[in-house]
Amino acid sequence: MLGPERMRQIIQRLLAHSTADQTEVVLLSEDTNLTRFANSRIHQNVSERNVQVRVRAVSGKRVGVASINDLSNAALQHVTENALEIALLQPENPDFQSLPAPKPLPEVDAFVQATADCTPQQRAQAVATICKLATGNGLIASGAFTTSSSEAAIGNSLGVFAYAPTTLSDLTTVIMSDDSSGYANVASLDVRKLNAEQVGREAVDKALRSRKPQPIEPGEYTVILEEYAVATMLMYLAYLGFGALAVQEGRSFMVNKFGQRITGENVSIWDDGLDASGLPIPFDFEGMPKERVDLITDGVAKAVVYDSYTANKERKESTGHALPAPNTYGPLPGNLFLKVGKDSKQQMLASIDRGLWVTRFHYVNPVHPLKTILTGMTRDGTFWIENGEIKGPTKNLRFTQNILEALSAVQMISEETRLSRSFYGGIRVPALRIDRFAFTGVTEF
Repeated sequence: MLGPERMRQIIQRLLAHSTADQTEVVLLSEDTNLTRFANSRIHQNVSERNVQVRVRAVSGKRVGVASINDLSNAALQHVTENALEIALLQPENPDFQSLPAPKPLPEVDAFVQATADCTPQQRAQAVATICKLATGNGLIASGAFTTSSSEAAIGNSLGVFAYAPTTLSDLTTVIMSDDSSGYANVASLDVRKLNAEQVGREAVDKALRSRKPQPIEPGEYTVILEEYAVATMLMYLAYLGFGALAVQEGRSFMVNKFGQRITGENVSIWDDGLDASGLPIPFDFEGMPKERVDLITDGVAKAVVYDSYTANKERKESTGHALPAPNTYGPLPGNLFLKVGKDSKQQMLASIDRGLWVTRFHYVNPVHPLKTILTGMTRDGTFWIENGEIKGPTKNLRFTQNILEALSAVQMISEETRLSRSFYGGIRVPALRIDRFAFTGVTEF
C-alpha cells in the first residue's frame, strides 16, 4: 500500500510539472490475488501488484490522456508531457468547460484488513471445501477465488484531492456432471463473510437437480429469476441508458420518459455508492462525491447519473459517476440496488401453475438498446415449475426480451437479496417473479 501521503506527493509532483491549463491525475494501486481451479483441483495461483498513473491534460477545449505504470521520476515527467502533447493534437470539444472543483467528500469504511491479508493457503482451503463437496457427489468443480486490496487517489489543478482504500473478495464456482451444471457466487468487502461450504452446496445441489434435462418448447412463460439473473438484467439496463451521456446522445431508453411510468409500480431502482451493504466507495474517477441517485421510483423514470462533463452541458452538478478518462460510455451507475419485496422464493414457487425457474443468464447481448431488448442464454440450473413445485430440469433456452416490459410484469419480489460484482462496483438485488418472459430458442444441453 502506498498510503494517502505518498499518493498525495506523487499527484502534487505531477501537477507541479504539468504546463497544461488544467491537469487531473488518477493514481490507482492494486494488489490482486487469484486462485483458479478446474477438474476439482487448483491449477493456477496468480498474484499481481500494479500501480497505474493516468494524467488528463486540458489545453483550452482540447483534452488528452496518457497513462503509465512506472513511478520513476523520468516516467512521471514524461507522462504529463505526453498527455499535453496528445491534447494539442485533439480537435476542440465545444462542450468541454472545465475539470471539476473540489467538494466535501463523505467518509466510507470499505477496507477490511483480513481481506488484504488473505493468504493462498486460506483460498486453497475454501477451494478444497468446494472440490470435496463436488467429488463426493461424483461431480467436477471449477471456479475462481479472488481477494484484492486497492487504493485510489485523484487530484487536479483546481484543488481536488480524494483518497480511499478498498478491499474485495469474490468466490465463484461452477459444478458439472456430464449433462448438468450448477452455479454459485458470493462477493464481499470482508473475506471472512464468504462461506465456501454454503457456496459449494448451492452449486452442487443445482448440478444434481439439473441432471437429465428435458427439452421444452420456446415461448412466453412465467418465470422466477434468481438474483444472479436479475443482477445481469439491471447491469445491462444501466449500461444501456442510466447515464447522462446516453440521454444527451439520444441512445437511452430514458429519453423523453422522465416522469413517466416505464416499469411496474412495485419496481424501484437506485444507485448508491455509499451504502455499506454494497461495495461502497466515496468518490468517482474525478474525485467527486458519490450521491444516491433514484433512477426509477415506483415504476416512474426519475433521473440518470452524471459526471462533470455531462453535468456542465446541462448546468447541473456531477452525481459522482465519472469513469476513468477517456471513455465513450459517459457516466455509469456502479452500485445498483432494486427495492426488496415481502415474499420468499418458496412463496413465489408456490404461486406458479406453470413456468420456469432460472438461475442465471449467460452470453447476454443488447439487441435494441432503445427498446431495452436483450438476448442471451439460461445457464447452470433451469427448471420446469408445475402446480407450485419444481418438476424437473429443462434444457437451456435462449431469451429475447424487452427488459422494461419484463419489469412491468413483476408480480412478486423476494425479501432476500444477493450482492454481486458489476462493471464498476457492486449490485444488490432480490429475486423476481415475472409473469411474461419470452424465450425464443432451445439448446441441446
